[in-house]
Amino acid sequence: MTRVKRGKISIKRRRNVLKRTKGYHLGRKSKERMAQEAILHAGKYAFQHRRKKKGEFRKLWQIKINAASREQGISYSVFMNKLKKERIVLDRKILAYFAEHKPEVFNKIIEKAK
Repeated sequence: MTRVKRGKISIKRRRNVLKRTKGYHLGRKSKERMAQEAILHAGKYAFQHRRKKKGEFRKLWQIKINAASREQGISYSVFMNKLKKERIVLDRKILAYFAEHKPEVFNKIIEKAK
């Protein structure tokens, strides 16, 4: 019978785990068990925070729209309500862009909403 050398797959898996934990602190970068746990937590947090980031951007857009609309003498909530009543369908991302980079366009939108 020929000789069988074992462990290729497990060594490869171990190497991949340790490669992914490069730069982690203390044993989390070098000990297989700790590294595996660190990877699981990192993946979980990355998933959660990708979702959380969307809400943070929405808050930022609201702040930008509010600041620009208050310069024209109208609050954010009243402005958004008037947009809905006038059936002007622009999302907050676009409105925030106009408020920051193209104030003349934003002012026209406010005039239409009033």
